[in-house]
Amino acid sequence: MFRLLAILLLTFSMAQTAIAQSSETEAAAPAHRTATGGATTLEDIMARQRGEKVDDSYRSENTGQGNAEGLLGQLGTRGVTSDSDVYRALRYGSADVTVSSQGPAATVLIQDGGMWWLNFRTGPLREYGSYIIGGMLVLLLLFFLVRGKIRIDGEKTGRKILRFNGIERFGHWLFAGSFLILGVTGLLTLYGRDFLIPVFGKEGFATIAQGCKWLHNNLAWAFMLGLIIVTVNWISHNIPNRTDLKWLAAGGGLFTKGSHPPAKKFNAGQKIIFWLCILLGVSISLSGLSLLFPFEMPLFAKTFSIANSTGIPQMLGLNLPVQMSPQEEMQYAQIWHVMVAYAFIAIILAHIYLGSVGMEGAFDAMGTGEVEEQWAREHHSLWLEEVQAKEASEGAASPAE
Repeated sequence: MFRLLAILLLTFSMAQTAIAQSSETEAAAPAHRTATGGATTLEDIMARQRGEKVDDSYRSENTGQGNAEGLLGQLGTRGVTSDSDVYRALRYGSADVTVSSQGPAATVLIQDGGMWWLNFRTGPLREYGSYIIGGMLVLLLLFFLVRGKIRIDGEKTGRKILRFNGIERFGHWLFAGSFLILGVTGLLTLYGRDFLIPVFGKEGFATIAQGCKWLHNNLAWAFMLGLIIVTVNWISHNIPNRTDLKWLAAGGGLFTKGSHPPAKKFNAGQKIIFWLCILLGVSISLSGLSLLFPFEMPLFAKTFSIANSTGIPQMLGLNLPVQMSPQEEMQYAQIWHVMVAYAFIAIILAHIYLGSVGMEGAFDAMGTGEVEEQWAREHHSLWLEEVQAKEASEGAASPAE
């Protein structure tokens, strides 16, 4: 019995050793996949699951090129072409595809680079974008709780001063109104699947999403027109000067009661908002046009090519692609469009706050176009002096009746 037990233990030990050696042999599989027919290894699969970049040249360069099917027609008579060869050729864009419909993107049957866009759009893009908007709302709430509404300190005179004429107000409201609708429809499109489908169902959300898309595409033209009007009307008043430095040094009087640094028609804070609106407005308009006309206005392949020529991306370890399918162009344009939109929305939220509940008398400037004289004296004293000097000169030049 003892001998039998010893034999069984020895046999089990030898079997375990053989299994371990076999596992080690499998783990030390040859690095060259040509020895395994180009098959994906377990390490490739695990690396993809970990989100690591995998060198898939062993697949992208193994689409059957150079074999007999090259003579037979890659997607024609089967020949020696396997399903894997055909799939890889379609995936990596080397297949000889013929389609009945015409168009730059018609022959792209599989767009291999789309997953990074989907993961980034539904992951980090929305997460950090939500932080930006939510953070701005929190800051504005804290500012209101600490500072309160900025009141007119002096005694009101009852006299009104024309601040913005009808054309100026029209351009502002066209620009601002279209932006608000674009922002709401864009956010509904970006977050709607998570929050609206549980409430309205898939069919209800489909109707909402279709309406948002229609509004977003068509109101873009009103936004760009408003941007042009605002730029033409106010660019000359928003050139920085030394007065702006004094205004910034005093914090614009926003954090100290009774502090009213001098300013012309637009103070330094308004000038910063103006130039940010112009910069972000032009950028978001260009990316929007690229999305509306993806085949006529590709932006990023050319932009990346110029950037690569400077050598800066290479210094940062980046390899910007310069050859893109129309789908890839739209993915980059959509990502940039949303990133700019987040920053734009945060800035406009601060502007809306100060122009409405945050400051007494500020809304009248764009509501009726006229402001209380004391408000103008406290917030734009230099501009008020210019207006009064002009009125005095015009009055002196008028003939006496």
